[in-house]
Amino acid sequence: MTEKRLGIIMNGVSGRMGTNQHLIRSVLALRDQGGVGLADGSRVMPDPILVGRDEGRISALARAHGVKRWTTDLDAALANRDDALFFDTATTVGRHALVLKAIAAGKHIYCEKPSAATLDDALDLYRRAKAAGVKHGVVQDKLFLPGIMKLRHLRDSGFFGRILQVKGEFGYWVFEGDWQQAQRPSWNYRKKDGGGIILDMLCHWRYVLDNTFAPVKAVSCLGANFITKRWDEANKPYDSDTDDAAFVTFQLEGGIVAHFNMSWVTRVRRDDLLTIQVDGTLGSAVAGLTHCRIQPRQATPKPVWNPDVPQPINFYDTWQDVPDNRAYDNAFKAEWELFIRHVFEGTPFSWNLREGAKGVQLAELGLKSWAERRWMNVPDLEN
Repeated sequence: MTEKRLGIIMNGVSGRMGTNQHLIRSVLALRDQGGVGLADGSRVMPDPILVGRDEGRISALARAHGVKRWTTDLDAALANRDDALFFDTATTVGRHALVLKAIAAGKHIYCEKPSAATLDDALDLYRRAKAAGVKHGVVQDKLFLPGIMKLRHLRDSGFFGRILQVKGEFGYWVFEGDWQQAQRPSWNYRKKDGGGIILDMLCHWRYVLDNTFAPVKAVSCLGANFITKRWDEANKPYDSDTDDAAFVTFQLEGGIVAHFNMSWVTRVRRDDLLTIQVDGTLGSAVAGLTHCRIQPRQATPKPVWNPDVPQPINFYDTWQDVPDNRAYDNAFKAEWELFIRHVFEGTPFSWNLREGAKGVQLAELGLKSWAERRWMNVPDLEN
């Protein structure tokens, strides 16, 4: 069996998500399983080099997970021709400049979303990567979650009939950091650092809606900055000056209406941190990150409005679980594997920098809708 090496420059993976999802559960998991299998029978073995600004932190991360290579010198890493792929999961505001350098160095590009802080920068990355002839992709992990994959399976089977509406609830309480440490990095709550739930999450909802239901055609968004003071990783107070909640309505192609509530200042009383309900003429489904429950038309109860007596129907009991009829891999790892095959074999990979730019476009339109208090149409992007 032939083994092919893939040198991956991994920038910004010392953060929680970069460490857990991209390094441990994706790249190192692929290495531990013997690499990524190709159609010709050979296997691609990932060989990461970790890049970070803090020598102590990045070296400790490498030692903890058996990664032999690490550096604080990104320019030197980009100059190494033996490493063909650049991956970035650092802060959004710095991504455009870093990815431009990697493209100029001839590297294939894979990066977290948002792919840039503005649509102009996101499109610039797409144009330059396309002109340079390098492979490029953007993380769109929620498409590979079991719950979302089950929704697509139901859609493809005709279960819903005509889809009417989609309702999403996302979020949880992120502690302020004073008496209990916050579960998210402090930069998420500073505008100058690219924070804000609208920029973060509308990029997700764009690819989820486009790929699972129908293309987004218009958006109406109301944001809020509810908590204006938080404490950072050093337990120092700072001004939390960007949106920490948003309430967004989308018009999709074909007349479907979607609405998502998203908040980092809400306490959870639902099945999961993300739930999506889909209602169609023939049936409905509610999906979380892993599970999915359905209610077909034939099994739909017939409630009657009567506020004078306790509700006699336990509505939760009227739904049926969609079984796990297949094995589901880690969502981040699944996309990593597809992108690596794309790099080596040229297999189709839809989730490129143009798709990343579509997410940034929707976030910008959402922010503009909030500022101007009006609906915004979503124009087509260049190919």
